[in-house]
Amino acid sequence: MQDKIFNVIKRPVISEKSTALAEVANRYVFEVDSTATKPEIKTAVEQLFKVKVKAVNTLVMHGKNKRSGRFEYKRSNWKKAIITLAAGQKIELFQVKQ
Repeated sequence: MQDKIFNVIKRPVISEKSTALAEVANRYVFEVDSTATKPEIKTAVEQLFKVKVKAVNTLVMHGKNKRSGRFEYKRSNWKKAIITLAAGQKIELFQVKQ
């Protein structure tokens, strides 16, 4: 079961928009496995970070078309999860030190 939890969440998405979401709305963004379901994502976040998850929203980010010289290729699609935490909960991984 422990392996399954680490396979669900791949990495946090650190961007200007996701950092603002974390500070203002208590929402955190993660790249997750493309086959992961919302209940699996919820249990993985709760067990990894010891927080209470209020909601999980997911979306599939479509890969961009890229060029390398005269060759064109497509990047892989990936799944993003936006996690809303209960009031008073925080994930320390996203906290910015002033």
